[in-house]
Amino acid sequence: MTERASDSDRPGTCQAEEAGPRAVEEALRKHAGARGGLIAALEDIQATCGYLPERALRAVSRQTGRSLVDIYGIATFYRAFSLQPRGRHVVCACLGTACHVRGAPRVVEEFERQLGIRAGQTTSDRQFTLDTVNCLGACALGPVVVIDGHYFSKVKKSAVRQLLDRAAEGLDRMQADADSRAFPVDVSCPRCNRSLMDGNVAIDGRASIRVSVCYDRQHGWLRLSSLYGSTRAASQPEIPPGRLTRFFCPHCHAELAGPTTCPTCESPMVPMLVRGGGILQVCSRRGCDGRVLDLV
Repeated sequence: MTERASDSDRPGTCQAEEAGPRAVEEALRKHAGARGGLIAALEDIQATCGYLPERALRAVSRQTGRSLVDIYGIATFYRAFSLQPRGRHVVCACLGTACHVRGAPRVVEEFERQLGIRAGQTTSDRQFTLDTVNCLGACALGPVVVIDGHYFSKVKKSAVRQLLDRAAEGLDRMQADADSRAFPVDVSCPRCNRSLMDGNVAIDGRASIRVSVCYDRQHGWLRLSSLYGSTRAASQPEIPPGRLTRFFCPHCHAELAGPTTCPTCESPMVPMLVRGGGILQVCSRRGCDGRVLDLV
């Protein structure tokens, strides 16, 4: 791979990078009065741009009447937000203790060498962003690397070149019951933080994710596989294919609704917190396999 240098001053590619009052106003109006509305508005802006442009943050400050220091404080406190443009492909390597002793630093160094950047930077062609985290909660599988939401365990330095090539070509769809990249997640409600895991009902041989659902004035439950890469699910009553469904926490009964839409069908995505840091989002349309995993 040809060497690339980070160029954080290069303008971004999305039209909303120069996000003026109109773009920001739309995001703020959408979440006006909602709990955590400002954070949700910033998520909308980042979903459009891929990061939070300075001009957008200044516009948020003007339209909300909050100081720019406060806005920047929020944007820098949550690791899910980025003030710099991010690449088309995001590589995230774990540097936790277990991964570290198994050679994770050498794996990260090889990613840096292959991409021509340092951890925390983006290649000048905006193809790759390289990040590191302190723990992904999968110590026995280290070193762990996540690329575009796909988990790779026990990664060796010699595998880096192949992983980058596969990412550039587009990672193929996983078969969860046979693919070693499939990875279990432990999720909780983003409102009350209580676990959504149900050890009494297993899917793919693991505890399922349990939520309450509502569609067409019908109420019931839905259990999803906690194995990232699997789309197996069970519900009662059976949800018809293509039907939009509202998800609720079975504990606090808050609706699990977020600001983003499915990259496949553009239906609303349902957010859940991942233990160890991150957000798992699943599509609310029955039959759509859209899932996104963002590390924090």
